[in-house]
Amino acid sequence: MAKTIGIGNQDYGVIRREGYFYIDKTHFIRAWWEEGDQVTLITRPRRFGKTLTMSMVEAFFSVRYAGRGELFQGLKIWESEKFRNLQGTYPVLFISFADVKENSFEQARKKICRIVKELYSQYRFLLDGELLGESEKQDFQNVSVDMEDYEVSGAIRALAGYLFRYYGKRVIILLDEYDTPMQEAYVNGYWEELVSFTRNLFNATFKTNPYLERGIMTGITRVSKESIFSDLNNLEVVTTTSEKYGDCFGFTEEEVFESLDEYGLSDRKEEVKSWYDGFTFGNRTDIYNPWSILNYLDKRKVAPYWANSSSNSLVGKLIREGGKRIKQEFEELMQGKILELEIDEQIVYDQLDVKRNGIWSLLLASGYLKVAGTEFVERTGRWNYRLSLTNREVSLMFETMVHEWFARTDDDYNDFIKALLLGDVKAMNTYMNKVALSTFSYFDTGKNPSGEEPERFYHGFVLGLMVELADRYVLTSNRESGFGRYDVMLEPRRREDDGILLEFKVQDEDEERELWDTVKAALDQIDRQKYESVLTEKGVPKEKIRKYGFAFRGKTVLIGGR
Repeated sequence: MAKTIGIGNQDYGVIRREGYFYIDKTHFIRAWWEEGDQVTLITRPRRFGKTLTMSMVEAFFSVRYAGRGELFQGLKIWESEKFRNLQGTYPVLFISFADVKENSFEQARKKICRIVKELYSQYRFLLDGELLGESEKQDFQNVSVDMEDYEVSGAIRALAGYLFRYYGKRVIILLDEYDTPMQEAYVNGYWEELVSFTRNLFNATFKTNPYLERGIMTGITRVSKESIFSDLNNLEVVTTTSEKYGDCFGFTEEEVFESLDEYGLSDRKEEVKSWYDGFTFGNRTDIYNPWSILNYLDKRKVAPYWANSSSNSLVGKLIREGGKRIKQEFEELMQGKILELEIDEQIVYDQLDVKRNGIWSLLLASGYLKVAGTEFVERTGRWNYRLSLTNREVSLMFETMVHEWFARTDDDYNDFIKALLLGDVKAMNTYMNKVALSTFSYFDTGKNPSGEEPERFYHGFVLGLMVELADRYVLTSNRESGFGRYDVMLEPRRREDDGILLEFKVQDEDEERELWDTVKAALDQIDRQKYESVLTEKGVPKEKIRKYGFAFRGKTVLIGGR
């Protein structure tokens, strides 16, 4: 009989004790320990087993689990006598920042202080006896949500010192989801304050800590060294492009297929592969996201489980508010194309809205993009990456995200699409103006507004057309055709549908007195540059090609057709 899945359970001890479904990843313990790195930062997308792995490491090394070898019996790590003798022999501090998702620095600081306070409460037995002096006992009891910055920064190091004296062994420190507070700080505008606060905490905990045996930090992103790790020169960084621990997070194809066999789903392998495969860690290109696999085994049907399991608001905000180049590149990704660019895996959060490549670095770290190939550029001494959307689940997530951009005007937007398909110019004007009035500013609300709202709106609008009309049209934009470039071409997939050309122009008041003059200029450009040539070459008759000029003046739109 197949084991119970236990969706969402991240406690290794509970999973093993209750006999829930578990794919053996204990070889990570051996690989990590034998590397000998003092502090290891491992970045992986959300829901890829980071917390479960940290819980597993704690259960293996912690003195609190001494004599609990049954949790590892029958697994890879238990095959080694050396490691059997290590089980339960170290003091371990396990800390998680996963829930630090506050709207202000003051609240985030208090949340972190509360986490430290709760950590201390697990070791109140240290206050008994003579191990600590009176001043140390006072410092211990002073740990609170309102302690001073200097007390917070040194608190974990101090506790490690107390445990070192108690057990006679240096301490293993595990910090899970270290970057969650930083993402929230960026979104909510308190980045600089949080960076200053956490830099001192990380330095005291992981760098200047004589009581540290080993440390692991996990997160989604590698926050730039200049931001918080400037003093941590003892840090081994393992990102999604690193070969270390490539098969330790997520499920390999072999593991997934064996699981499908176990649950009587052997005939579903290709379906599961098309939806959930595609993640690449180092040289491993066969990694599946475990959250979706677990849900699939449990519910026995495909759905975007991982894509819908957490907020994608930061990604959506960066793409929506990005300039035309960001949206054009995103359009290419949505069409299944490869994006080639230089990637810096160090995420500089306070520059995400101005550094184009920073957005794609964030999407790569988050699992939304995969590496399809790399090339070393000798001239620059850097690597170029070939990136694509990870799999069908991710594609569906982004389609939903684009659709939600127009959710506030859903009825008007849908009515515009219907009017466009019917060729009803009057209705197109009515509904397009309602959509534009509501959404112009929505596409240009970043820290550095561009002053080019029509262009930002246009490129977002093009993505919307591409998603909404995907079943009937192949959409391309800003491409060569005839003697120039067209803005949008809708190539029909069905012979009965018309081909459509759209040209967008912002009114030049020096040359165009009326908005109708701008519409005429747009239509004239379509004819002059012979944009229809691409459609006619593909077999669309001239009489079945419709042309529309869109003229913008502020948030007012006027549409004319031929």
